[in-house]
This record gives sequence, structure tokens and C-alpha cells, in this order.
Amino acid sequence: MTTAPLGARVRRLEDLVADMVNSVAAMSRRVDLLTENMDRLSREAREEMREFRAEMRESHERFSQEMREFKDNAEREDRKLRQHLAEVSDRVGTLAEDLIAPSIPGILKQVVGCPDPPILSGVRVKCQSGGRFQEYDVLVVCGEYVLINETKSRMRTTDIPAFVEVLRNAREFLPEYADKRMIGSLAGLYLDQSMVTYGEREGLLMLGIVGGLVEVLNRPGFLPAVF
Repeated sequence: MTTAPLGARVRRLEDLVADMVNSVAAMSRRVDLLTENMDRLSREAREEMREFRAEMRESHERFSQEMREFKDNAEREDRKLRQHLAEVSDRVGTLAEDLIAPSIPGILKQVVGCPDPPILSGVRVKCQSGGRFQEYDVLVVCGEYVLINETKSRMRTTDIPAFVEVLRNAREFLPEYADKRMIGSLAGLYLDQSMVTYGEREGLLMLGIVGGLVEVLNRPGFLPAVF
């Protein structure tokens, strides 16, 4: 058996050690590179997270600002709408003064044959009995009759029994007319036949606006109930 010279064996061992050192150095460089890449990715991830959070804060602030502006606009529009509705309501309320009230004497003459001119014709007449208050849209006294009118821009079925109750209590607020025959009329801008029939059944004169004029919508010959 032939044994290699000692010198050759030493050189081979040195070569193996050198290869191992080089491998360890290469592995160390790869570890350093990997660590560097991990650090870079970590920094980038943190930066992206900061940017994302900043964008989220900006989006949230922008959304909050938009919501505040939307709410402010909605409140302004709501105020405008309420003001407009109040103006419409006021205009409808003046319908009693502008159109209904001047027509009542002619209606009284047409329906009950009142021959005399009114001794009293009032609009939005306020009355008090004890601690209770009542307002009438139109109050007209003519001959033996007192007519109380109420005008509705949009009449509902509940308005009819409510007005009948007002008429039933009218003598309490108008004791000076205890010897008069108390009758009532409901006037509306738009009245369908079912409302007219309902009101007529309750003994009310039902008045409508036709061609800019006030007309009695009850059937011919109808006589209102006395309350």
C-alpha cells in the first residue's frame, strides 16, 4: 500500500480548509445579503404602512369634511323648504281673506235665503272661553244665521269630524249669538266627490274653488245642519 507524501497530504488539508473558509465566507455574504434584503423589505413595508395610514387619515378627513358639507347643505335646503312651505301655508291661509270671506254672504243668500247684508264679517276671528281659545277662519253673521267657515289647502277625511266638533262647541265661544242658527262650511282647493258626500252627510256646506270662484258643491236643495 502506497502512502502519499506528508507534504501532499498537508497541502490537500490546507486546500480543504481554504475551501471550507471560502464556503463559510460565501454563506456569510449570502446571509448578510439576505439580512440586508429583509431589512430593506421591512423598511419598505413600514414606509408603505405609514403612507397607507396617512392616506386613510386623509381619506377619513376628506370623507368627514364631505359629510359635514353634505349635512350643512341638507340643513340649508331643509330650512329653505320649511320657509317655502311656511310661505305656501301663509298664502293658503290668506285664501280665506282673499276669496272665501267675500263669497260667504252670497253663499248664505244662495243656500238659506239670507236677505240682509251681514252685520258682521270677520276673518281669523279669535275667541276665548275661560282658559280655552278658538280661532275661526271666517265668521259671518247674517239675519238669523251665523256661518263659520274653515279653509283647507289639502282636506283630509279627519278634517270633517274635527270641524263638526268645532261647530258643536261654537256657542260656548260665541254666547252673544245664542239666538242665531249656527251653520258651518268647509272650503278646499281640491275636493273630490267622496269628501263632498261625507261633509254633506255631516250637515256641512262644502265649498270648492272652480275657475277662480267659490262654488257650493253640495247637491241642489241641500240645507246645512244647525249646530
